[in-house]
Amino acid sequence: MNPSSDVWLDKARKVLDIEIAALQAQKDALGEPFTRAVDTVLQLDGRLVVVGMGKSGIIAKKIAATFASTGTPAFFVHAAEAQHGDLGMITGHDAVLALSHSGETAEVCGLLPEIRRRGASVIAITGNEHSTLAQHADIVLHIPVTREACPLNLAPTASTTATLVLGDALAVVVLKHRGFKEEDFARVHPAGSLGRKLLKVSDVMHQGDELPMVDADAPLKTAIMTMSSHRLGITGVMDNGALSGCLSDGDLRRILETGEVDMNAPAHQFMHTEPMQIEAEKLASDALRLMEEHKIMVLFVRNDEGRIVGIVHMHDLLQAGIA
Repeated sequence: MNPSSDVWLDKARKVLDIEIAALQAQKDALGEPFTRAVDTVLQLDGRLVVVGMGKSGIIAKKIAATFASTGTPAFFVHAAEAQHGDLGMITGHDAVLALSHSGETAEVCGLLPEIRRRGASVIAITGNEHSTLAQHADIVLHIPVTREACPLNLAPTASTTATLVLGDALAVVVLKHRGFKEEDFARVHPAGSLGRKLLKVSDVMHQGDELPMVDADAPLKTAIMTMSSHRLGITGVMDNGALSGCLSDGDLRRILETGEVDMNAPAHQFMHTEPMQIEAEKLASDALRLMEEHKIMVLFVRNDEGRIVGIVHMHDLLQAGIA
């Protein structure tokens, strides 16, 4: 082991101790201003605009992204860019979440008069309750960090960590109050791995004219033609509007191997009874698991009333990135 390793580990642990202490102080500082901030976000008619500069700007981007991905319309505005046109994105229906640990960042404070003129409310996150930013804000969320992890006590470290965590707390309380659910998360993350995991069977199934279905009394040749035209390797057999069975391409091969087959015989004579089904509101991952367990490629999909509304194929799940 490198002789410096123990020294490095000791220094790293001291950094973590300082940041953990900062988070504990932040937890202890929570109070009525935080609940007012939550209420302000919940009552918004417009968007939450998160403003910052430098390291605070980076944290502001993350906070805005967290809100936007959990159901609150939000976006980040760079404080300097706002003074050169981007301020036009802020309306009187919005709330501005302004970040500045000193509370005296010129680019941030310079926006306050115009923001107030537009009628937008201001929520400040700052380490100085007596700063210019705090004095011009409707709500002040204080960051009580007096010591950074930087040995010079200069580089934003513990303060930015506390700010980020406070933003997370604000976003999570809001989403919990709104009853934000897994399906809501999936709708705003359609291309991400998390969104794919939350896809429902109804999101990937074939439906309507894409369903290969024949009546129980339809001749076998009609069932074969239906299976061939839909290219799903299966056709459902319906009896009085209900699914009574199915014919797969595997069933068809076994039928033809028996020798002479009456192609005009009714499909129900050849069908496989009790085809596997799944509810439309189940997760697509549940459909994949069911297919793997039973070594099948297709599931019929039913709605809450038990009516067949779709078919999901293994290829659909693979294409959606479920597997």
